[in-house]
Amino acid sequence: MGTKHNAVRIAGAAIAAAASLAVFAGPASAHTGNSGAPVFVQTDGVAGNTIVAYSGAADGTLTQQGVYATGGRGGKLDGAVVDSLASEGSLTYDRAHSLLYAVNAGSDTVTVFSVRGDRLARRQVIASGGDFPVSVAVHGDQVYVLNALGGGSVQGYLNVGGFLVKVPSWHRDLGLDPDAAPQFTHTPGQVGFTPDGSKLVVTTKAGGNTIDVFSVGLLGLSAKPVVTATPDAVPFGFTFDAAGRLVVTEAGPNAVATFTVGRDGRLAKVSEVATGQAATCWVVRDGATLYASNAGSGTLSGLRAGADGSLRALGTTSTAAGTVDAAVTSDGKFLYAQTGGAGGVDGFRVNPDGSLAKIASVTVPDAVAGEGIVAL
Repeated sequence: MGTKHNAVRIAGAAIAAAASLAVFAGPASAHTGNSGAPVFVQTDGVAGNTIVAYSGAADGTLTQQGVYATGGRGGKLDGAVVDSLASEGSLTYDRAHSLLYAVNAGSDTVTVFSVRGDRLARRQVIASGGDFPVSVAVHGDQVYVLNALGGGSVQGYLNVGGFLVKVPSWHRDLGLDPDAAPQFTHTPGQVGFTPDGSKLVVTTKAGGNTIDVFSVGLLGLSAKPVVTATPDAVPFGFTFDAAGRLVVTEAGPNAVATFTVGRDGRLAKVSEVATGQAATCWVVRDGATLYASNAGSGTLSGLRAGADGSLRALGTTSTAAGTVDAAVTSDGKFLYAQTGGAGGVDGFRVNPDGSLAKIASVTVPDAVAGEGIVAL
């Protein structure tokens, strides 16, 4: 425990410096006071990244409430068309602390917002510890950022009083080829904690065709990850099923696969189902149902996860062009999918059988090819 206490003391000493970065911002558009489940959408604008806040009505329709500058710039990977970051988890909600983390890929920074309903207050802008941040993971007071370029890296932070403090020893390089092209397919896709927080998972897409699993302890991450090779699979986004099994999109065969995660970090494939769609890259869970986004087809693929980890296809639902990241409300009633072709969000009601019923669509200001969505 001494090591952890030392880390907390170091972080506490640094908090004054972190606090000096805090900038509180009001929305660029008026807040109307509409009460509903908030939805936040990241634009990833290269001239200035913003988060657009929406309130959700009882029927799931969205009303724009504010536009919040992150204080950083978005970025675009070479080869990207409808998804500039080619990642999942670029906008991440920390429910325990009511904080929202947004990556600024073009500035190599991460912005921390306080969340109050559908309102945001910018607290901090902090360096990402690498080149081109694309994904953020949180568990308890630990936050890790995935940087996509320069061979890929993860950098860890400690949350102290609602501010992130960089822990230099919580940095790991992924060792991917920094010159592999195109960047869109050859950079890492997502970082995320296992549900119990004992492991940190990174997908490398075509850059490594691996799923890397670090152990997490008092000293941060293990020196090296346990690497599971997934030849030609191009592992992209992931979530976890109700039993804690890893659920990964495979953009190579356009499929979704489940894996058990061993105590030693080794993965064992349980099931794999092809979507029959193009560019299957993102996945979100709603109870026992999974929804994979197919950017090349403009569709969402529904799958039912069995108690044994098996997957069963439920069919597809059309969206606007360029289906990218998606989010489900905490009550499981609504799903919102970003559509990067025109920079919009399509809203759906989730039916008891897992099918989706279209509600409405909104166009997000300056969000063509934007990525990052959170629904509360």
